[in-house]
Amino acid sequence: MRISHQTSTNAFFHSFAGLQWLSFMFANTVVIPLSVGAVLHLSPEVIAGMMSRSFMLTGLACLIQVLLGHRLPLMEGQSGIWWGSILSLVTVFTSSGLSLGAIGGGMELAVLVTGVFVVLFGVLGLDRILTRIFNSMVMTVLLFLLSAQLIHIFFLGMMGIGGTHTQIQPGTAAVSIGIVVIVMLITIFGRGVLGNFSILIGMIVGWIAFALLFGGQPADAPSLASMIQTFSWGTPRYSTGILVSMVVIGIINSTNTIATLRAAEPVFDEEIGSPSYRRSFMVTGIFTILSGLFSVVPYAPYTSSIGFLRTTRIIQRLPFIIGALMFILLGAIPQLVGFFSTMPISVGDAVLFVAYLQLFGSALHNIEGVQFNFRTIFRVALPTLAGLAVLSTPSQAFTTLPGIMQPICSNGMLVGIMLSVILEFAIKWRGLDG
Repeated sequence: MRISHQTSTNAFFHSFAGLQWLSFMFANTVVIPLSVGAVLHLSPEVIAGMMSRSFMLTGLACLIQVLLGHRLPLMEGQSGIWWGSILSLVTVFTSSGLSLGAIGGGMELAVLVTGVFVVLFGVLGLDRILTRIFNSMVMTVLLFLLSAQLIHIFFLGMMGIGGTHTQIQPGTAAVSIGIVVIVMLITIFGRGVLGNFSILIGMIVGWIAFALLFGGQPADAPSLASMIQTFSWGTPRYSTGILVSMVVIGIINSTNTIATLRAAEPVFDEEIGSPSYRRSFMVTGIFTILSGLFSVVPYAPYTSSIGFLRTTRIIQRLPFIIGALMFILLGAIPQLVGFFSTMPISVGDAVLFVAYLQLFGSALHNIEGVQFNFRTIFRVALPTLAGLAVLSTPSQAFTTLPGIMQPICSNGMLVGIMLSVILEFAIKWRGLDG
């Protein structure tokens, strides 16, 4: 009898922990297809289909990683670096005169090519080279700029700016700010389960508030054809500018694998060897190829999973596997996908505005204890501030540059990271820290 009771208790615990993983996966995924669909002006049914594929592929990627890849309960999700870069590239190339269909098709082909490169990273064991190139200082610059880029995107969505709206929408802005305040207060002062579910609570409260104040949207369940649709962004086509810039983004995105597995070592109290890195790269590369085929944002291990594990203190693999299976099931049910595709983008932007503030904290953690003087401050100040300057410059300003240079020079994150890499390799900073 005692054994039976203990078994049922363990089953309940693992199921509840799996539900918690499901909420984490959902909160980090749901906004991405909505925002990409909006910027590419896709129809509601196509967006719903893209959301279905995003849910199923994300759950499957998590499952393959934990069983065959690095074998740790770490979310494999649609990358923030890829997401922010795709939104930026659409703006840049639209300013250059390309149609949205041509841009989408060019990005699909570029993602397919990039996925092959990432698989080769794993097969050839190139993680050691990437580790040397992207040291802690370069990663600091990357995290600073990524947080700035994503927070800017979230802020515009919170204010209701986008599409036909070029000015702040007071009602949308007021509700969004209220959601930010609620999520922040729960995150800072919440204890136990309440604190763990701050994002989910903010999302539910915000969605209800929007529905009551502005009316809900009719749910549009995706058809089976849209759920398995390939190349929904446009017909694949070659574009040198898009291909070059996205291959560079893919290489930079690969640092997520290194950063996440490094940070996981103290959590699991074990040293993660090169075979785990190689398997992880191969799985990420395969799902990057699938991302190009099925028109979703490409993948990477989520560094934010470490914070989730530290908060919940549940590091077993079984709850993670349960959460991944539930996420696949969620994406496979058209009615559920249609319902979640009606969530206002401003709600998702508001909760992620708070969640991604942690990226800034990760950047600070990388340089914790480093002493800067009037010489060495250039290591972080020049690439970070130059990248921010480019981020704040209108995309139209870069249209006078050659076509192949526009997507790279107009991407503040790429500019900052390239400057940081050049500075790290061109100057011996150790002799200048005195």
